[in-house]
Amino acid sequence: MTSIGGAEMVDWNLAVATATRLVRPGPEVSRDEARAVVAELRRHAKASEEHVRGFTRMGTEETHDTPVLVVDRPGWVRANVAGFREILRPLLEKMQERRGNSAGGAVLGAVGGKVTGVELGMLLSFLSSRVLGQYETFAPATRDLPAGGSGGGRLLLVAPNIVHVERELDVDVHDFRLWVCLHEETHRTQFSAVPWLRDHLEGEIQSFLAETDVDPMTFLERIREAAQSLAGGRPEAEEDDGGRSLVELVQSPAQREILGRLTAVMSLLEGHADFVMDGVGPAVVPSVAEIREKFQQRRAKGASRLDTALRKLLGLDAKLRQYRDGERFVRAVVDEVGMDGFNRVWTSPNTLPTKTEISQPADWIARVHR
Repeated sequence: MTSIGGAEMVDWNLAVATATRLVRPGPEVSRDEARAVVAELRRHAKASEEHVRGFTRMGTEETHDTPVLVVDRPGWVRANVAGFREILRPLLEKMQERRGNSAGGAVLGAVGGKVTGVELGMLLSFLSSRVLGQYETFAPATRDLPAGGSGGGRLLLVAPNIVHVERELDVDVHDFRLWVCLHEETHRTQFSAVPWLRDHLEGEIQSFLAETDVDPMTFLERIREAAQSLAGGRPEAEEDDGGRSLVELVQSPAQREILGRLTAVMSLLEGHADFVMDGVGPAVVPSVAEIREKFQQRRAKGASRLDTALRKLLGLDAKLRQYRDGERFVRAVVDEVGMDGFNRVWTSPNTLPTKTEISQPADWIARVHR
């Protein structure tokens, strides 16, 4: 636990316990059905390796050393808390140093890590029902959650959420499960086949955190606002805050530059995964066109007003833009220079697209190819 003046900044164990207690129950399935879903997801994850390698021309059979874990919602919470705890350590240590000089330091100590843990747990419970799959790049290995041998990494497939969405969309369940696995396997291939990518991304994140100059009380207040929105205590959050997210609160001028690069990289990774899942789809997912159409309608329709407010607050609306903008970039580049020409993007950090180039693929082609 990171502590501030003897008081824990975040009680991570309490965050897990709170999220696990509040998490929504998954769809009703029998024990045999649940076992069948888990087994099928594992088969699809394995089959996806070859499909993605063949389509992207990235990696080899020996490339992958990261495990594939089929988890429930509490399992997703535990995995992400472990990752958050690791990646946020520098920021929390910096806040610890600032507490002595901060006007809100005494109040922060009074708030304590337990309150923050409860609030963080509320947010995680909300998010745990919305993630179909996730490649955890910086996941530390734990007793219950193994990770890759080269510094971490694991692929998570959240079985209850996949079943929930496939029922909601009323699509072929076997096709949908493979379609989801293709997306997540693409992320696994990106980091496994491009050795420098993980270190580059981690370096950018740590640089971003090192530049953070935010008052601890302001940061915790933002988390509290999001938690209160979940509890119905702040339903007008999207209007009161002008649409600012947690990430936007901690931006200095230097951070804006770093965040621009991070946004470009994440748009590339997410867009590439969407492009691959749809590109492979026609050969192995017969109903891919129907699945994509219904899935896009689900994204566009959104949810309740409260859900919209939370998406803005947590920056999830930016995540959706990354899928759209990144896929357009990848498709435009592949159409112009082919898959091998696109794969020059993985040569080094210098060949990654900038934020401007994501929206203007011709500029990236001109810089890298001409």
